Amino acid sequence: MSKTKIIVVGASHGGHQSVLELTRKYKDLDIKLFEAGDFISFMSCGMELYLENSVTDVNDVRNFKPEDLEKRGAEVYANHEVTKIDADKKQVAVKDLKSGETQNYDYDKLILSSGVTPNDLPVPGHDLENVYLMRGKDWAEKIKAKLTDPAVKNITVIGAGYIGIEAAEASTKAGKHVTLIDMIDRPLGNYLDADLTDVIAKELADKGVDVVTGAKIESYEGAGKVTAVKTSDAEYPSDLVIQAAGVKPNTEWLKGTVDLDARGWIETDEYLRTNLPDVYAMGDAVLAYSIPAQTKMPIALATVVRREARYVVEHIFENTPSVPFQGVVGSSALSVFDYHFASSGLNTTTAKKAGVTIKTSFYKDTLRPAYVPAEKGNPDVYVGLDFDPQTHKILGGAVLSTYDITAQGNVIALAVQQGLRLEDLAQADFFFQPGFDRQWSLLNLAAQHALGEPEFTK
Repeated sequence: MSKTKIIVVGASHGGHQSVLELTRKYKDLDIKLFEAGDFISFMSCGMELYLENSVTDVNDVRNFKPEDLEKRGAEVYANHEVTKIDADKKQVAVKDLKSGETQNYDYDKLILSSGVTPNDLPVPGHDLENVYLMRGKDWAEKIKAKLTDPAVKNITVIGAGYIGIEAAEASTKAGKHVTLIDMIDRPLGNYLDADLTDVIAKELADKGVDVVTGAKIESYEGAGKVTAVKTSDAEYPSDLVIQAAGVKPNTEWLKGTVDLDARGWIETDEYLRTNLPDVYAMGDAVLAYSIPAQTKMPIALATVVRREARYVVEHIFENTPSVPFQGVVGSSALSVFDYHFASSGLNTTTAKKAGVTIKTSFYKDTLRPAYVPAEKGNPDVYVGLDFDPQTHKILGGAVLSTYDITAQGNVIALAVQQGLRLEDLAQADFFFQPGFDRQWSLLNLAAQHALGEPEFTK
């Protein structure tokens, strides 16, 4: 009897997790994983660590090696781009990017995890030399070379999201003068509420990063090689430009075959199925169902696609999946020089985009009791909570400090996922030990503050 044929498109987190789950749960499968890139599979979220010389080797910054999955019975093909789906024949056309030849492969089930591509701003000069993107192994190696090049003195980073912040920090630590430019009004403004981004903005400035917000990029200047970035208000000398201005779904090849929305995101039902029979989609090219927003949103996180992959494989052989995908909270963390933060769920920006009404509360305190001086390990800590003003249901939040309290972000994520209210978090039973925290734990205090209770001063 012939084996059931499973084809997986994309070798990042979604493809990796799909094959792990398939080989763990089922026997007698013919699994083929196709990846257009030549390196399987670079972990772009580890790029800053590589740029700062904090990894063993650039070739180790990856989710897995092909042989890791081949040992489990899967076939892994790098430099193989899936270019077309024939749903009637249940075949995909795959181009070997080295030989140029195209071959058709049959499938019984097809999993799409095609991901996204970084935006190359369509402004004059975007094709100049030394205008780089911040994604993938090739770009990582090119940026690393520039960070050690004494001729590169001024680096301009476009985009003050996670990737832009990482590029700015790595470049600053390499001794470069860094200008960080974004069109919105504050760095990390899509990820944190204003009280927390104020702290981040000051940290960036204190570390020597020139932060320019509310700026419109008009052009990259230079003759052959970039020399400056021109905005509507000023011009910034630039020996290197690193573009980190968002992403777009890698779905152009699916047009006319798989249903896409107006922006190119793959449309799926509550079971992560596309309009084509036996074709599933997951990851950054798909809008994820947000538990706090109760709608689909772009949530480009490895944690999201791995949960989607686990769900798809669990139900892939059911005619109708027994349960819909429950959705995700959307949690992430980042270090910004001396500060560390973690965020979960909605914030003022994402709630507005989703049409969700929220109320916010900002809480500042010290990590440990007041009798411990700051120089003995008692730094300031900050908590933002976002909640439904009528029900007090927690819809999101973030924690920030020079001390690593990012694990508290996981507590907020669990609170959002389980539908807890401020009242629940205000009295949740957490430990106390003055070497670690206050008599009431930090999130207890933040929730009590949000409820308007008197300040706990000891």
